[in-house]
Amino acid sequence: MNKLLRAPTLILASESPRRKELLEQAGLSFSVIPSRVDEALPPESSPADNVRRLAEEKARSVSERHPESWVIGADTVVVIDRMVLGKPKSGADARAMLQRLSGRTHHVLTGYAVRCRARDRCFSETVATGVLFKKLAEDEIDWYVGTGEPFDKAGAYAIQGMGAFMVKSIQGSYTNVVGLPVCEVIEFLKKEGVFTFPPYPAISPGGADGDSSQK
Repeated sequence: MNKLLRAPTLILASESPRRKELLEQAGLSFSVIPSRVDEALPPESSPADNVRRLAEEKARSVSERHPESWVIGADTVVVIDRMVLGKPKSGADARAMLQRLSGRTHHVLTGYAVRCRARDRCFSETVATGVLFKKLAEDEIDWYVGTGEPFDKAGAYAIQGMGAFMVKSIQGSYTNVVGLPVCEVIEFLKKEGVFTFPPYPAISPGGADGDSSQK
């Protein structure tokens, strides 16, 4: 793949395989250095503020050790009825979350931060996406919990996995629901001159080899 990133180094401060895959799909070259930030924040803070502040802390902790690099931190939560749904601790917990989400719209909030200590630059914000679930039958919930997929996911589901069958519609960024608002992250990095979009060779209407014959 023709990678976008040229220089300097880009670091993802997260061990989330979903965030890693999103950045790879976008054509970015980067390394992964997970932060070890305590994710406990004051309960009186709003979920939107919490995820943004956690993203800033994650980016800061890695940036201190790699000051020349651009570091991306992120944190994602599911919110419904002003309640934050984290990762389920048991099958019963996962079922309860899915029952609460069934037939209703919830919001996925992802806070992200991009920081370069050497340049004294840090940008952060929270992106929200509305997700409408279909009305779930008990056998559907039991089957999905039985797959094991819900157990390391906020809100007990993965929109990019088997959990896609539950999602009726979304309003906003799809990648934000997966775990990182890729459009917003790349927009900031491009504005800061972290990478350029290299030109691709022109491709004719018939394909890469110019052959327009039917196959």
